[in-house]
Amino acid sequence: MRRENQSCVSKFLLLGLPIHPEQQGVFFALFLGMYLTTVLGNLLIILLIRLDPHLHTPMHFFLSHLALTDVSFSSVTVPKMLMDMQTQDQSISYAGCITQVYFFMFFACIDNLLLAVMAYDRYVAICHPLHYAIIMREELCLCLLSGSWLLSFVSAVTHTLLLDQLSFCADIIPHFFCDLAALLKLSCSNTSLNELVIFTLGSAVFIFRLSGILVSYGCIGFSILRVPSTKGICKALSTCGSHLSVVSLFYGTMMAVYFSSSSGQSHNKDIIASVMYTVVTPMLNPFIYSLRNRDMKLALGILFRNNNLFAK
Repeated sequence: MRRENQSCVSKFLLLGLPIHPEQQGVFFALFLGMYLTTVLGNLLIILLIRLDPHLHTPMHFFLSHLALTDVSFSSVTVPKMLMDMQTQDQSISYAGCITQVYFFMFFACIDNLLLAVMAYDRYVAICHPLHYAIIMREELCLCLLSGSWLLSFVSAVTHTLLLDQLSFCADIIPHFFCDLAALLKLSCSNTSLNELVIFTLGSAVFIFRLSGILVSYGCIGFSILRVPSTKGICKALSTCGSHLSVVSLFYGTMMAVYFSSSSGQSHNKDIIASVMYTVVTPMLNPFIYSLRNRDMKLALGILFRNNNLFAK
């Protein structure tokens, strides 16, 4: 990863969050609590799905991998941010920065693609309930999961390799992690190819996943309207409610990051939007799926009851 012949920068300085020094302790405790909640909450979802045979379904299979991705995605940036707040050493090596860019883009892409795959799963469950077990067989689930990981790997590697070819004339990143867009602004090389790849790959992945979600829920909505009934609407909401909530939260914060960056607003608003995207969303996902998913609530209740009986 070292590019000393092309770049005069051996490490970068992360400016971190725009908070006053006297508030560092409060925000450190806040973000530490949020990170621990993210890790424990998502690991609890994975544990429940593994232990309860009733949750061995395609939907919960994808949910367990989404939970694992959320833990990994949050772990790419938050531990480094917490360490910087505690030690006041906000530097990161060149290799560490490039590595962080790779894993950030890798897990962000998997998160996006899994949401699209889960939308297709909900479409099959509602529009083709009698053929659900046949369509969403184990081979297809593994294929969809492997495809998501492969596409994410290709996208992340492409961006990382192109970034590694650049020379950097400045070393101060106005962010709390190594953001790709911020790094391109520090480069004294021609970044037109990087920007073209970001636009091309980003547009392709975004259109693919968003169209998958919109088409799936469009078909679900059409299926409900074709035979309108209170029971059908309630079933659709109970089946899709948690996924719709996560999709809205995920894409809402993503759009906030995009518009705050593209509209030339202050770095502070961009950082706040990024905190929502990288810290808050992964933390809220376990609560959304636990509170809105009847099967998850039932499995959680059984787990707690078994623990109480074991304790007695």
